[in-house]
Amino acid sequence: LTSSTNWTEVAAFKLHNGSFAHGLPPNATTSLIFRAIYESARQTIPSAVTNALLLPASPFNYASPALPARFLQPPIPGQDNTPATNLTTDAGATLGRVLFYDKRLSTNQTVSCSSCHLQANGFSDPRQFSVGFNGGLTGRNSMGLSNARWYQRKKFFWDERAATLEEQTLTPIQDPLEMGMTLPALTNRLAAEPFYTNLFAQTFGTPEVTAERISKALAQFVRSIVSTQSKFDVGVTTSFANFTAQENLGRQVFFGQVGSATCSACHGSDNFVPGSGIFNNGLENPYVDKGVGVLTGLASDEGFFKVPSLRNIERTAPYMHDGRFATLEQVVEFYDTSVVAHPNLSSPLLVPPGNGAASGTPLRLNL
Repeated sequence: LTSSTNWTEVAAFKLHNGSFAHGLPPNATTSLIFRAIYESARQTIPSAVTNALLLPASPFNYASPALPARFLQPPIPGQDNTPATNLTTDAGATLGRVLFYDKRLSTNQTVSCSSCHLQANGFSDPRQFSVGFNGGLTGRNSMGLSNARWYQRKKFFWDERAATLEEQTLTPIQDPLEMGMTLPALTNRLAAEPFYTNLFAQTFGTPEVTAERISKALAQFVRSIVSTQSKFDVGVTTSFANFTAQENLGRQVFFGQVGSATCSACHGSDNFVPGSGIFNNGLENPYVDKGVGVLTGLASDEGFFKVPSLRNIERTAPYMHDGRFATLEQVVEFYDTSVVAHPNLSSPLLVPPGNGAASGTPLRLNL
């Protein structure tokens, strides 16, 4: 308007995350007056899936993704940590995805799971340490989530303190530094949104919002984050004719076909995961962060950390539990020349018996 009477409504909005910004249209010839108002009488606008979320008309295929043939052959099926009590469904993973990106999961609605697990970075964090809801920094680097479904040991976090992925999903939400919520506060907050009760009903048959259902849905979404179309996957089907000579040499070094590297001992199968093992990779002695040893208090557990999949590894810098290495070149240089002697150093990183005085010392790859 050009005066303060006879207002005309331009648009009406229902806010879902507690903040609002809206651009004003430019006008080259007339000075206009704009105002934003709140009307209590109009707060009955339904918060339904159709007007609250940008979901596809048909859900994505989370339940039965197309997997390469080798993913259906041993040892990969035995690495799958999906429990029989929480099989991935299209509706469940859709709900999990909505939860994953929702800042309402933090007490002041400023961070979501995706704040520390960015899709563009292989669902990891490009910062050395992640920023919590109140600005504090985490003590460890945020691990990438690609192909978490195939972590055979089933445990999660760098120190494996969560026995299952379902248990892991609720821990950052309740952490006083990361998201700062309580489970009762979270379930009450989500249950107040009709679109959430609709999604819970679609997934579980009834609209009740519970912590167990939240954990199951988030776990389903995380297990649906699957990488199977890399250059390596194409190479598997073409005898690696798509690789350059340098890439093929790197592949041969990685799998121990050339030289003395033992990379595949800890990053095996087409998922590049550790199988049943957990390892001490000789980062330092003594360890500042003792890994599993922090939990058990045992010297024999010092320096043991979960070995992540190498899927999307180019996207997930920085590297190691403390993000000490900024590049993959630094990681390779460490394993080539700088593994530190430690009483718990894992055997693939030791010179094997029968090599004289060098036996049992940190392996030097001489790349």
